[in-house]
Amino acid sequence: MNPNKKRLRRTMMFLNAQKPGLVKDPYIYNPDSIMLDLEDAVAENQKDVARFSLFHALKEIDYRGCERVVRINGLDTAYWKEDIRCAVAGGCDAIRIPKTESPEEVRAVEAEIAIAEKDFNIPVGRTLIMAAIESARGVMKALDVCESSERLFGIALSGGDYTKDLQTRITGTGVELMGARQNMIIAARAAKVQCFDTVFTDLDNMEGFRKEVETIHLMGFDGKSIVNPRQIPVVHDIFTPTQKDIIFAEKVVKEIEEKREKGIGVFTVDGKMIDIAFYDGAKRTIELAKASGVYKGEL
Repeated sequence: MNPNKKRLRRTMMFLNAQKPGLVKDPYIYNPDSIMLDLEDAVAENQKDVARFSLFHALKEIDYRGCERVVRINGLDTAYWKEDIRCAVAGGCDAIRIPKTESPEEVRAVEAEIAIAEKDFNIPVGRTLIMAAIESARGVMKALDVCESSERLFGIALSGGDYTKDLQTRITGTGVELMGARQNMIIAARAAKVQCFDTVFTDLDNMEGFRKEVETIHLMGFDGKSIVNPRQIPVVHDIFTPTQKDIIFAEKVVKEIEEKREKGIGVFTVDGKMIDIAFYDGAKRTIELAKASGVYKGEL
């Protein structure tokens, strides 16, 4: 398995692949991933220009460990195959498929990636896939999509298109997205892949943004798509374990490992009843803290 499938992805910042001023140094804001967009952000008559810009950005810019994901045009267009070849040739880390509604679409992209990797001498399997869910049908097929390919590291909700398909709109309350979010996170966890929330476009409403990020964090999402660097610190603050969380997780791991050897199944840690079911969650907190660069312990 590609070791990058499970990498830290709290923030994924959208950037127009055609704009040199945007793609030249986004790493200075410390997003975990950047989304270089060839789809909606690029006008119909500028697709070739955008690919040219994308290829040279991928080849020439040191993004300093920031994951580089390329959003290709839809499979119902004439552009997607060339988008893949350009992105893979440039050395991108992953391809994002828009408007995904079936596992067959993922496998079609997978096949094109494999051809491009061979043609451009890229190690086979290096290029990962993520799928954007943007419709009611896509939400209903989320588990099938999640289980469609070994290259697929996660799925992401695209709230704007999804609410149009649902014949409603983004309200800011989250009510219209509740069903999609719940179904997608359940599907992702069942398939053991990651799940990412949609963008929040009201940049003047940082309080509303924080509340939304807190909600999707509690739901179990791995991260959030973002459109502005101002949003990064908020997401990282909420998705990064606190020292209190880390210390408690360490205690849980140590106690469970010690008690298991003694045949003790249930016990208390800091006054809370604990059993083996807490072990994986505590280990995940520690791994997340390590990936976030805030871990100071020894486990």
